[in-house]
Amino acid sequence: MSETTGIAEFYSVTEKTAQLMGVPCERDTVWPILDAYKDVMALPTVISFRTQTGPRGAGDVDCRWTMLPKDVDPYAIALEKGLVEKTEHPVGKLLEEIHQAFPIGGYGFDYGVVGGFKKTWTFFPAPEPQPAAKLVELPSMPRSVADNLGFFEKYGLEEIVNTIGIDYAKRTVNLYFNPPEREFFSAEGIRAVLRDAGMPEPSEGLLKYCEQAFGIYTTLSWDSSKIERVTFAVKTTDPLGLPVQVDPVIEKIVKEAPYTAGEQFVYGIAATPKGENHKIQSYYQWHTRVESLLTPVVDAG
Repeated sequence: MSETTGIAEFYSVTEKTAQLMGVPCERDTVWPILDAYKDVMALPTVISFRTQTGPRGAGDVDCRWTMLPKDVDPYAIALEKGLVEKTEHPVGKLLEEIHQAFPIGGYGFDYGVVGGFKKTWTFFPAPEPQPAAKLVELPSMPRSVADNLGFFEKYGLEEIVNTIGIDYAKRTVNLYFNPPEREFFSAEGIRAVLRDAGMPEPSEGLLKYCEQAFGIYTTLSWDSSKIERVTFAVKTTDPLGLPVQVDPVIEKIVKEAPYTAGEQFVYGIAATPKGENHKIQSYYQWHTRVESLLTPVVDAG
């Protein structure tokens, strides 16, 4: 997809996906993004379309590109190409600070067909998760990360941050973890995590769903010390068979995607103070390098 024809083909898929989901596809928004990253489009990049329930997912369909090489800074490209405006807010400095302070395995970015460039993802090398206590040393890291170090330590997460997501539009940060013990995802464990994070009692569907989870991430901001969301992720070949009530918008992209979706999906449920929201990643382009990142951890004993 490095040639103009390849961009046109992918744009066509994007347009059809947006139409399927009842969202207008803004060519003036999407085409400049595809053009800006055309040099990495031919690489073995992992590409997925994403949709979610709840107010955060209304009116847009996101596209996620991950496994970009570690020498490709997606935010620097977005600034250079005018996809985002330069800001004095700490969110605009954080990715560079991470890059300078930590080993990097790769990058990624999200854009919406309506909302444009939104997020970046920093992946630490698979065998080298990083400690949250080191992250808080970065000048631009939200203070809320430091405020919740006790929470991360209590649940065995403090030393195992494997990915950082930066949302430039919402000005939030996601910290991702793959807990090493299956006990973490037990009903008792999930109830305790959500209670201490200030979230409502989980639904029975969420508790059953978490039996298959491989990861968890927390969403934090610069504006509050509170954890905004706690999200649990499941890799599945049958998202409609999960023990949850699947929203019609998610069922539609699973059944009717205008591309040959891979066998793998990642389904997420976010616990928020106002209830649970569901999201799904449907893969347009897959790569086996992500298998180790999306596999539930099984106790050795």
